Amino acid sequence: MRIKIHCQNRIGILRDILNLLVEYGINVARGEVGGEQGNAIYMLCPNLINLQFQALRPKLEAIPGVFGVKRVGLMPSERRHLELNALLGALEFPVLSIDMGGSIVAANRAAAQLLGVRVDEVPGIALSRYAEDFDLPELVRANKSRINGLRVKVKGDVFLADIAPLQTEHDESDALAGAVLTLHRADRVGERIYHVRKQELRGFDSIFQSSRVMAAVVREARRMAPLDAPLLIEGETGTGKELLARACHLASPRGQSPFMALNCAGLPESMAETELFGYGPGAFEGARPEGKLGLLELTAGGTLFLDGVGEMSPRLQAKLLRFLQDGGFRRVGSDEEVYLDVRVVCATQVDLSELCAKGEFRQDLYHRLNVLSLHIPPLRECLDGLAPLVEHFLDSASRQIGCPLPKLAPQVLDKLGHYHWPGNVRQLENVLFQAVSLCEGGTVKLDHIRLPDYGAPQPLGAFSLEGGLDDILGRFEKAVLERLYHEHPSSRQLGKRLGVSHTTIANKLRQHGLGKE
Repeated sequence: MRIKIHCQNRIGILRDILNLLVEYGINVARGEVGGEQGNAIYMLCPNLINLQFQALRPKLEAIPGVFGVKRVGLMPSERRHLELNALLGALEFPVLSIDMGGSIVAANRAAAQLLGVRVDEVPGIALSRYAEDFDLPELVRANKSRINGLRVKVKGDVFLADIAPLQTEHDESDALAGAVLTLHRADRVGERIYHVRKQELRGFDSIFQSSRVMAAVVREARRMAPLDAPLLIEGETGTGKELLARACHLASPRGQSPFMALNCAGLPESMAETELFGYGPGAFEGARPEGKLGLLELTAGGTLFLDGVGEMSPRLQAKLLRFLQDGGFRRVGSDEEVYLDVRVVCATQVDLSELCAKGEFRQDLYHRLNVLSLHIPPLRECLDGLAPLVEHFLDSASRQIGCPLPKLAPQVLDKLGHYHWPGNVRQLENVLFQAVSLCEGGTVKLDHIRLPDYGAPQPLGAFSLEGGLDDILGRFEKAVLERLYHEHPSSRQLGKRLGVSHTTIANKLRQHGLGKE
């Protein structure tokens, strides 16, 4: 059990606390001093059980200078360790910490994959086993300052290395403790430059607004962004729901705080719950002994984006509703209450009101999430702004590939404008990237545009087209009469509805065997 003792910073208070723990036979495996002014003592007591804690707490609080005692899920150092691991694990490029003997002290998952070992096998491995003609300790001693873009070869592949020395505030060579090595693949520098350029335009400026409909959505979003209420974003796949959520975050007072995203679709309930809410120490078999922070805690003070919220399990819906109501939750396997200030932005491809009507989504949660709402239109409803959008994606693709900006054959834009775009803006970007990679001679032509026909709208639905024209028209006429006769159950009413004489309708009904009891 981990406990936090909020206390006065006075000489001898730790001795008084330990003396009481000794009387109860409680072993302290680890202790830390924390708090903003050193006014909290954290202790890890492996053999302390809840019943003992309930009896011990009033006696601890009776010690002069002790203001309060409570259970906590993590020690401060454990929290810092988890946060650092989460940050390093999120990086897609290799990061290694090297000591002055040339051995690897720690590495993130990407670095372990590069070396071909597990993360826990990394410490102690000599960097020289993998890096050719690269003496990092000597380089650090010689420069004593940061080095960027150094070409190194690791396992036969060329990387550009950023080297950050680890040293104390004194500028003495003896104070050097090693260096942090960050590796970037040399063959992906062009892609990195492209992504850097994409980040130059941030927030709402990164959303293309050539369409009048999309410009109206952005105007609404700008007004909603500074508000602190939950926001629900609706739209088909590929319409840019997360991009709009990030823009709203950056334009809000929380813009300098974390933005975390979780896709609820397809995640098993247990995994989604631990990802979102975290778990306490020893919560289940195979869990980390120190527990795990969830995205909510990592997002404290910022914005949490939940995509595919309509696919949340009933259990997760209940926990999310409770957090939205009072800002509190419990980690999996823990009875400690955690209270946080986080704005929740959700996105969905489905109509949540329909799910509520079917009993598949909680109505109270829907009303909590739908305080503010935005609907992103599909690309087929924004074709008035297609030409500038196409030019933008052609420019982006050519920069990423590293080729001159191609021209567009006149027929191409017409073909793009008559397509139904089931994948929306994301699909358009991918189609144009492929076209730029295929084109030769500096012109994108019709045969470079490859559009799948899946998802094409079917005007007749499942209506059978078997037989000749007379057979098809006869079946269709019968289906129309059969459908409308229930609403207009006489030849005169139905004739008036269809704009023909009642005699014609009577003959048609008789011909198709309709209208008989």
